[in-house]
Amino acid sequence: MTRTRKTLAWIGGIFVLLVVVLVVILSTFDWNRLKPTINTKVSELLHRPFAINGDLAVRWQREEDQGGWRAWVPWPHVVAQDLTLGNPEWLKTPQMASLKQVELRLSPLALLSQTVAIPRINLTEPSAKLERLADGRANWTFTFDAKDPNAEPSNWTVDIGAIGFDKGHVTLNDQILKTRLDVLIDSLGKPIPFSEIVGESEAKKAQEKGSVPQDYAFALKVKGEYHGQKLNGSGKIGGLLALQDATQPFPLQAQVDIADTKVALAGTLTDPLNLGALDLRLKLAGSSLGNLYPLTGVTLPDSPPYSTDGHLTAKLRDASGATFTYDNFNGKIGSSDIHGSLGYVASKPRPKLTVTLVSNQLLMVDLAPLIGADSNAKQKARGGESKQPANKVLPVEEFRTERWRDMDADVEFTGKRIVQSAELPFTDLYTHVVLKDGELNLEPLRFGVAGGKLDAQINLNGRDTPLKGRAKLTARNFKLKQLFPTFEPMKTSFGELNGDATIAGTGNSVAKLLGTANGDLKMIINDGAISRSLMEIAGLNVGNYVVGKIFGDEDVKINCAAADFGIKDGLASTRLFVFDTENAIIYIDGTANFATEKLDLKVTPESKGLRLFSLRSPLYVRGSFAHPDAGVQAVPLLLRGAGMVALGVIAGPAAGLLALIAPSGGEPNQCAPLLQQMQQGKVPKTVK
Repeated sequence: MTRTRKTLAWIGGIFVLLVVVLVVILSTFDWNRLKPTINTKVSELLHRPFAINGDLAVRWQREEDQGGWRAWVPWPHVVAQDLTLGNPEWLKTPQMASLKQVELRLSPLALLSQTVAIPRINLTEPSAKLERLADGRANWTFTFDAKDPNAEPSNWTVDIGAIGFDKGHVTLNDQILKTRLDVLIDSLGKPIPFSEIVGESEAKKAQEKGSVPQDYAFALKVKGEYHGQKLNGSGKIGGLLALQDATQPFPLQAQVDIADTKVALAGTLTDPLNLGALDLRLKLAGSSLGNLYPLTGVTLPDSPPYSTDGHLTAKLRDASGATFTYDNFNGKIGSSDIHGSLGYVASKPRPKLTVTLVSNQLLMVDLAPLIGADSNAKQKARGGESKQPANKVLPVEEFRTERWRDMDADVEFTGKRIVQSAELPFTDLYTHVVLKDGELNLEPLRFGVAGGKLDAQINLNGRDTPLKGRAKLTARNFKLKQLFPTFEPMKTSFGELNGDATIAGTGNSVAKLLGTANGDLKMIINDGAISRSLMEIAGLNVGNYVVGKIFGDEDVKINCAAADFGIKDGLASTRLFVFDTENAIIYIDGTANFATEKLDLKVTPESKGLRLFSLRSPLYVRGSFAHPDAGVQAVPLLLRGAGMVALGVIAGPAAGLLALIAPSGGEPNQCAPLLQQMQQGKVPKTVK
């Protein structure tokens, strides 16, 4: 053997000997000797006490699943028992977390590429007490001192594949979120297949996406408070958090009660290290959609009791912000059905909500809470305060404009069929609601009414204090026989109702907006009928009294009814208000005060033909909107035309109302000659 070969043989032998010696040392070394050093170094790094109180051991084992020559490389399996981590000095309680045992294995070959690769960590009986103070300091946030602030960041990376765990206990006390939770995790005893909880069809869908959700392994119980609301819940979860493998999504199932809101979910979480994606069947139910705001931060209107069932997916690490999609949900609001999809993006500067909703059968009563027009009892039932005074008709409940600035929204709502009493035949509804930077627009808000349309464009600027609002309303082609379908004399009518209104006001409620309003209201009705029974249908007791005084119990044909009101600072004043009937012309003059909800109207009838009314004095309508009062004025009825102001004053309003006249069913419109005479400064033809 040559000298070179002898030298190489010696070197090889020495290397093998060193490896053997190293393996013997590593396999027989008492790793507990390193515990004081490890405890001190980790404590200094984390700025809080850390200790491995129990045994520390390292076992070397081959990983057969590596394949090839890598299968012969032994991996260190580290087992540490009884670990504790203390709190920072600013917390009174000494301990933050503890573990009965932690076990992990480390890839030695990955160290060559400056990667600490840990395929799996197993935690035994984890326990943690998480706390955050009102000033924002949280014990789950760690600060590390850099020796050189200008130093380059470390090239070393940590790569953890999965975390396994068993029963544990976690508490959370978050003063910022006003949340206190106590979570207990315990073994189910026997795993429950994913398909048994979510159903075969959902499990099959998951497999078609290339994933195999784990079985449910642990039971979950939680109680406490969330955003100041009492919380109780239970559920089931998997036993392995696959932090990077999307083919092993983490299963979730829970039923949670938060105040009067009930949440039920079942599905999976993928990429939990980064809160990557949620895929859940989600059911929600509660007394009002508005009550979800403290829980979710999503601005929704007050509503009757609701329930929904749909499919929630989320991409929590999306570049534009966490995105949530609630697809193809079905449910009810009050007694109305709802169907649609919802999207929510946690974008900057404000999150945005996008909703498409359809109701096949919508009850008008379920829309009342949107404007605070539901009763005190119903407000109380949904968890709100009873704010509507008994003596007030206009809704006083204030809009929550401070919430409008928290998010943007784009909502389309279609009510295909509106269910209401036969006396008020609303047929359908469509609206497009846009909320942006505190400004709310409904353009349009459209109702189908009695064969016609009621169109509104509404703007409410919540950025201003108080709120500024304006509205434009247009009523066209309301068919009178459909508007009052139970009133027999109207069934043969070809008449229509047309009207326009433009108002603007300030205030944070409907009552305050109308109480400060400025604008105009115009309305034309032709070829109708009135009687006491019609007033009863409309719920107008005062109208019933007035009609009875003038016409008795008989039905009376209306040739034309025309009204023009000017509104200034909440006071609606008649410019022109006249009924032309087959027996008389009736003039109404006075005011309706929206600020005080007071009426002050005078009703002056003038007889046609030879028939004389027994009524010799004008009528009055006074009192409040809630409790109007009607009677006969003490002064005698003046001569013809006495109920009118100077004809020059009414000529302008009459001309303006002519624009609302439209032919009805091909029949002549009898409002035209009446208003034309007034426009020309003539008293309509009557007989004393």
